[in-house]
Amino acid sequence: MILSRKLIGKNFCCQEDFDRTLIEIDGTENKSSIGANAILATSLAFAKACAVSRKIPLYKYIGGENAKTLPIPMMNILNGGAHAGNNIDIQEFMIRPTKPNSFKENLRICSEIYHTLGGLLKEKGLETGVGDEGGFAPNLSCDEEAIELIIEAIAKSGYNTNDMKIALDVASSEWYKDGMYIKPKSNQSYTPEELICYYRNLCDKYPIFSIEDPLAEDDWNSWSMITDAMSNQIQLVGDDLFVTNIKRLNKGIENGVANAILIKPNQIGTLTETIEAVRTAQNNGYKTIISHRSGESEDTSIADIAVGLNCGQIKSGAPCRTDRVSKYNRLLIIENEIFIDK
Repeated sequence: MILSRKLIGKNFCCQEDFDRTLIEIDGTENKSSIGANAILATSLAFAKACAVSRKIPLYKYIGGENAKTLPIPMMNILNGGAHAGNNIDIQEFMIRPTKPNSFKENLRICSEIYHTLGGLLKEKGLETGVGDEGGFAPNLSCDEEAIELIIEAIAKSGYNTNDMKIALDVASSEWYKDGMYIKPKSNQSYTPEELICYYRNLCDKYPIFSIEDPLAEDDWNSWSMITDAMSNQIQLVGDDLFVTNIKRLNKGIENGVANAILIKPNQIGTLTETIEAVRTAQNNGYKTIISHRSGESEDTSIADIAVGLNCGQIKSGAPCRTDRVSKYNRLLIIENEIFIDK
C-alpha cells in the first residue's frame, strides 16, 4: 500500500527514474523501510510492463541489441553447509562446462552429470535427498569426498575434467569467529593463512575453477591475501563480500580484492542498481555471475538479466524443482529467439 499510494497516477521517463523514486520512498540506505524484496518486485514489474509496451522481450529492454550472450551454467549438484542437513561444511559443489557449446548443449551435459551423480550415490548406498537448491545432500566422510564423487560422475557420464570444471561456494562467513575459521559440522579450525593454504591444496589436487566466499565478508585483509595468492589461478567470487552493493564493490576494486562478483538483484533492491553493479564490475575487469537465492520463486527475471547484461555465468541450482528449472527453460527460449533472429 505504501508504494502504490506513492506511484499510482505518476509518469516516469525511464527505468532509472522509476527506481530512484522507489529508493526515495524507502528513504534508508539498506532498504529497511519498505524492504528489498518488495522494492525489487515493483522495479521488475515496471521493467516488464515497459518491455510489453515496446513489444520486446525483457532481456532486450535491459540490454538492447547488445543482449546476445547466453550465460554458462554453474550448476549446483551437491549441497552442504547451511543449505543441507548433512555433515558437509562447504555449502555448494557446482559443475561448470568449459567448451564453447550452446547453452542447450551445456545444460544437457550438466543435467546428465547431475543424474549420473544421483545414480552413483544410490549405488554406493548414500542418500539421494536434495538440499535447498536441488543438489544432492548425502552424508560423506569429508568435503573432499564430495569433489571425488563429482569427478567420478563426470567420467561415468562420458566426459572429463577438460570438459567440466568444479566450482565451490564455501560460505565461510558462517565459519568465522574471533579471527579464526571453524567448520561448524566437522569442527576443524583454521587461521586465515591455513585456510588459504587449504584452498591452494584443493586447487592443486582437483580441477577447481572457482571459489565463492572463501573468506568472511569483513575479513578484507585475508581477502587481499588470497587474491594475491590465487587470483591468477582461479575465479575468486565475492557474494557476502560485495552483496551486489556498489560501495562494497568499489572498496574491493580499490583494494584489489577478488576478481568476480555474484549478482543477486534482491540484495540491492532495484533493477537499476543491479545494472550499475554489473557494469561497474565489468568495467573494472571483474567477472559477473547472476544468481538465484535459496528461497526462490518461479520468476525467471534473472535469466533475462543474465542475457541482457551479458553476465557470462549463471547460478540457478540443480535441474530439480520448478523454481530452478524455470530459469533454465527461460534461457532455452531466449537462446532459440536469438538464434531465430540471426
